[in-house]
Amino acid sequence: MNVTDRAYALELDKNDPLAHFKSQFVVTDPEMCYLDGNSLGRLPKETISAVNNLMTEWGAEVVTGWGHWVDEAQPTGDLLGQAALGAGPGQILVCDTTSVNFYQLCLAAVHARPGRKTIITDAANFPTDRYILDGIAKQFGLKLVLIQNEDPGVATHERITTQVLAPYLNDDVALVTLQVIQYRSGARTDIKSITDQVRAIGALVVWDASHAVGAIELNLDANGVDLCVGCTYKYGNSGPGSPAWLYVSKKIQKELQVPIQGWFAQDAQFEMGPVFERAQNIRGFQIASPSLIGIRCVQTAFSMINEAGIDAIAQKAAVGTQMMIDLYDAWLAPLGFVLNTSRDPKERGGHISLVHPDAAQICVAMREISNVIPDYRTPNSIRLAISPLPTSFVEVWDGFARTRDLVASGQYKTIKEGGSRVT
Repeated sequence: MNVTDRAYALELDKNDPLAHFKSQFVVTDPEMCYLDGNSLGRLPKETISAVNNLMTEWGAEVVTGWGHWVDEAQPTGDLLGQAALGAGPGQILVCDTTSVNFYQLCLAAVHARPGRKTIITDAANFPTDRYILDGIAKQFGLKLVLIQNEDPGVATHERITTQVLAPYLNDDVALVTLQVIQYRSGARTDIKSITDQVRAIGALVVWDASHAVGAIELNLDANGVDLCVGCTYKYGNSGPGSPAWLYVSKKIQKELQVPIQGWFAQDAQFEMGPVFERAQNIRGFQIASPSLIGIRCVQTAFSMINEAGIDAIAQKAAVGTQMMIDLYDAWLAPLGFVLNTSRDPKERGGHISLVHPDAAQICVAMREISNVIPDYRTPNSIRLAISPLPTSFVEVWDGFARTRDLVASGQYKTIKEGGSRVT
């Protein structure tokens, strides 16, 4: 059966062991092709009940509820680690935002390597990460080095490999920080080889797994990762602004001191002592009170991921992105699109990137005319994702067919760009 036959996608759905999960999500428009789960996941129906249940708890228990609410960041972290990260208990907190956690761990890593003055990241890294690193470098007189991987001559599809990184490494490097999945191109970094390479020169790596968690297997423990952060609202389906998470390997927890010394990190927290004495376990990396509403959303969504199995999820992401690439070859390449994601499933995650000179206008038209939801990233990229639990194969197929028709007809040119600050 040919991939360009809709029956091909229907057959994949028929044999998909994860197909039943779609019915567990809120889908208000069944005709919409939602291909932006890499940006914001759909709402699980059970999350509505979970949040309502918390309201009932709060109303009945008021302040006494803190007796069991106070430490929810830790068991929720354990759930996330088991479901999606390949990480054992006592190493993950669900707390704060990705940006705050990134700042905390990066600065802790730099201070753990005194005398070293160099931080390395890449030009294609997510803006927040680059901006935070720039601020850290300015504040502490450090040298921030950017790998120019937006240049195809340096890295294919922005992908960082040990060969790309090697020329930048020396004994002045304190920290290397990279994305597991490049937010724009979808390129996947081999976390074990990079972690081993950087550890060999005595530096630390902080990984940002925001565009990876819930779509691929990460195996943080097995890969020897020391430090990692990520969000929960993309493939994690935990809701807009849901709390992020941080991972600190047990082997390094006692070595690091985070810069924001919040009272939740205090060993004898409720003694309210005059001197900060950090808890020597994962709680030593928590700043303040957990967001209970957000945490309940994370519990619901990652319980689904745990039930589905991250191996099955990763397999569906690989099959789905391969179908996207095959449809691109058949339908979109002849229309001037260029694939900016690897054809090797081991080198990509749950989304692909298509480059087109009119990408911004096409993205708006896909939403307004074709009822297909992608997203746009400057300067000319359209990101399209399969979120393995709420997205069907036929939804992806229909989205690509509609995009083909939209561009082939030239109808997209009738739409004005913009109108929203969010792209």
